[in-house]
Amino acid sequence: MAKKKPRTPTPPRVQAPQRRSGPTRKAPQPAVDDLGLRHRALLYGLAAAGVVALAIVVLVIALGGGSGGDSKQLATDMAAANCTFKTVTAYVPKGQGTHVNSLTAKLPWNTSPPSNGQHYPEWAIWGFYTQPVNPRMVVHNEEHGGVIIWWGSKVPKSTVTQLQAFYNEQPDGSFGTPYLSLGSKVAITAWTGDTSHYQQNGYYGQGHIATCPSYTAATKKAFEDFRKLYRGKGPEGIPLSADEPGDGPTTQ
Repeated sequence: MAKKKPRTPTPPRVQAPQRRSGPTRKAPQPAVDDLGLRHRALLYGLAAAGVVALAIVVLVIALGGGSGGDSKQLATDMAAANCTFKTVTAYVPKGQGTHVNSLTAKLPWNTSPPSNGQHYPEWAIWGFYTQPVNPRMVVHNEEHGGVIIWWGSKVPKSTVTQLQAFYNEQPDGSFGTPYLSLGSKVAITAWTGDTSHYQQNGYYGQGHIATCPSYTAATKKAFEDFRKLYRGKGPEGIPLSADEPGDGPTTQ
């Protein structure tokens, strides 16, 4: 974590031009219990459609589909861009849950920026931000299948513009926010896992992180590989249609 704690907008203002048309419903921040009920309702609805989803997956595989990316190519392209790339076992302390009802607690994340682990019960409204969003919320976006673009306080505005252009290519299930302690570096993270036994017997999936010295054409290629492989693959099985720009706890 950065020494300087990032500000959490309430609700944060989305800087992306892709925000869905139509009025945003203004609602008070829900109580954690209410949010949990709505969150579970979404998951139950997804479970009810499980048979159909399974049939689709089988069909995709039968037609020659797959995970949507190549992990070996990703590693090659990350190395070509001089990026540090790794996958870690997602970590939640034994006997504790994934949710921590605090926006200031020091959480035991095993990567920086965080790519998995404990997080705030509410996720951040999906979008691309020019002011830091509290990472305790952003980790929840990762759990929903988000690919997160991070950059440090010394990254020039011209690079931020390029990162936003990358975000604009596929905004659903994407998120951008400064992470001050990265300095002049940029990073990309995601959290994936098998939804069939998520949170069972200590299983929380995997976190993926790449940290790069700058954003070049080679970095963009590596980021494209990363996004193709991991976007929409969160351990909770939330579909990308629920991760559209402007969507969040106060708009669902």
